[in-house]
Amino acid sequence: QVQLVESGGGQVQTGGSLRLSCAASGGAFSDYTMSWFRQGPGKDREAVAGLHQNGQRAYYADSVRGRFFVSRDDVKNVVFLAMNKLKPEDTGVYTCAVGQSPTSYVTGPWDSWGQGTQVTVSS
Repeated sequence: QVQLVESGGGQVQTGGSLRLSCAASGGAFSDYTMSWFRQGPGKDREAVAGLHQNGQRAYYADSVRGRFFVSRDDVKNVVFLAMNKLKPEDTGVYTCAVGQSPTSYVTGPWDSWGQGTQVTVSS
């Protein structure tokens, strides 16, 4: 089973940027689709971005499209989430997940999850 470890979270002011990383181990990374989720205070977890195995097809939630960009490095087994123009409503715990279905990057299913990294955007 793939193990996932997120990093890069922190506190930033409105309008700032962060880049999250999700390092994978224990599996054939290039065979997996990758997805990023977030859960804000008092909110349900939501999918914010996903990336197909080919690294070309991507999914973005309406709330982040144009501000967040997902990419992957299949040599280093890492997926990134570049977050720009951050807003207070982007605050939450960001978690990455992997799936093996070609559509997992949009709809799941997801096979493994990381522990998450906290992002706090202050106004």
